Amino acid sequence: MFTDPLLWARLQFALTSGVHYMFVAFTLGMAPLILVAQGSALLRRDEARLAAVRFWGGLYVVNYGMGVLSGLVMELQLALNWSGLNDVFGHVFSAPLAVETVAAFFTESTFLGLWIFGWDRMNRWLHLACFGVVTLTAYLSAFWVLVANGFLKNPVGFALRDGVAVLTDPVALVTNPAALLAFAHVATSALLVGGLVMAGVSAYHLRRGNDPDGMFRRGVRRGVVVASLALFPTPAAGGAQYSLAGAPPTSGLTLSSAEIAEIEAARPESTMVLAEVGNGVMTLCWTVFFLVLPVALLAWLVRRLDRWRWLHWLLSVMPVLALLAGVAGWLYRELGRQPWAVWHHMTTAEAITPLSVPHAVASFVVFTGAFAVLAGITWWLLVRYARRGPHGGPLAPAPSGDDAPAVPVHTY
Repeated sequence: MFTDPLLWARLQFALTSGVHYMFVAFTLGMAPLILVAQGSALLRRDEARLAAVRFWGGLYVVNYGMGVLSGLVMELQLALNWSGLNDVFGHVFSAPLAVETVAAFFTESTFLGLWIFGWDRMNRWLHLACFGVVTLTAYLSAFWVLVANGFLKNPVGFALRDGVAVLTDPVALVTNPAALLAFAHVATSALLVGGLVMAGVSAYHLRRGNDPDGMFRRGVRRGVVVASLALFPTPAAGGAQYSLAGAPPTSGLTLSSAEIAEIEAARPESTMVLAEVGNGVMTLCWTVFFLVLPVALLAWLVRRLDRWRWLHWLLSVMPVLALLAGVAGWLYRELGRQPWAVWHHMTTAEAITPLSVPHAVASFVVFTGAFAVLAGITWWLLVRYARRGPHGGPLAPAPSGDDAPAVPVHTY
């Protein structure tokens, strides 16, 4: 079993993509909340609310760093370990990834840098606009990645010429139902993650009696409301993807019906078992959400959300369950597509780069080992800064005093 390079390559991609998605969900979920919080602080001319923005923004920045690094590594291993996929479908599959890297990712990083270093140095509305661009491009980045992923699940908009796929219909590629439904699911589930992170961190501080200027009372309320709003749309968008369970419209273009049936008949039973495990974990997490969030929403309506300490304990663990549910959902989605790399056109065995077992093992050890170390450090930093509160984060205001550097500070 472990002498098969394909197994090592699949394990490597599964582990690294699962870790990467945790940081993506955090980024997508927190960005709109931070944007709204900063806009509210500016409209109210409230320094206390702006301090809260710095706190949540500091967690966002720490998470973003690992998200960028893991995303770059993900694209690198696509080129190194899956050259068969790139040789045949690279002109189609890689096009949206190139747009994501050049147009969305670079723009997002640039404006996030302006936002980080522009505190108290640029016009406050221009500063807010910078994070508006960050939020927009974060979702655009996710969209283009899902266009590529949607093509693997529902290949459309291409033709084969001399054994190589070429893009013939960009509109069909961008409007692929597999991509649009996946984007709706990821966007709503990310808001659930963001809401639960804000509610969970706020609940932790409320349990400890640490609530400077009421920022965590506001945080737990906002987080619960956002998570509750995303609670029903998320499984609805996820369930809608079952409508694409049949053969893609291009089925038969590469392989005959008999060849497709033979490949699917040989699907390993273990793959479906693992997929069902992912589905079971996801279902368990969602059961908890449907039990806890309505209670939290009721507590908010009766003005007891910031007082019920037993509920704060439950909310403090919800972010972990939200991230676990997201990874389990992706496991179920991607394993359900096996043994196809491109549905009804190319198997994962055909998509892999020819590797010896030692090379495949070395790649697995290096990539997953580095991911484990970096992810562990990032999570440790996130927990550390989250526990410190607004005055100990990476974007906390510089200490005032004779030794503090003189910088222009906007007043309200």
